[in-house]
Amino acid sequence: MSDADRPAGPAAGEDDGHGLPPGYLLRPMTVWDIPEVLAHEAALFPLDAWPARFYEEELAQAGPAGGADVHGRPATRDYRVVVRDVPAPGAPDEDGPAPGEIVGYGGIMVAGDVADVQTVGTVAAAQGRGIGAAQLRWMAAEAAARGASALMLEVRASNDAARRLYARHGFEELHVRRRYYPGGEDAVIMRKAL
Repeated sequence: MSDADRPAGPAAGEDDGHGLPPGYLLRPMTVWDIPEVLAHEAALFPLDAWPARFYEEELAQAGPAGGADVHGRPATRDYRVVVRDVPAPGAPDEDGPAPGEIVGYGGIMVAGDVADVQTVGTVAAAQGRGIGAAQLRWMAAEAAARGASALMLEVRASNDAARRLYARHGFEELHVRRRYYPGGEDAVIMRKAL
């Protein structure tokens, strides 16, 4: 393959974290991350937090685009975490999460031409820094790379902040799924064309 045939990647020094703020990085989620993710999950989604086995099952189906999962089948999932990175030498350190701490996480499932956001969250201490937006950009890019033409999600009808974030990133509200969540709350189904 010649250099002209290679896909273009980020140039040296260019951000490849889908617009994450400085001092944060996006990396694949591993089973070793599950305990920390579960602690965040309980705080972010107390009524419908996933148990560990859900993450274990999802990660067993994860892998790179065009790759295989742990069972040798085509990988249909991708899960990532956002971690606080060590600041660059001389850069001011900000208050908040400690280096190495998970501050956000999310996952997608791609089956055919539609992808679904399985979960996405940003811890309270890191909200308002663009981490959720960066995760949405990663999910959309990854879904498109896997052949999806649309990215779908559901969100609690009462979660106005999340609905505004999704709308800013091109998601349109399609319809309401009545009493979808535990406790009987409605879900708003949203879609973004890729």
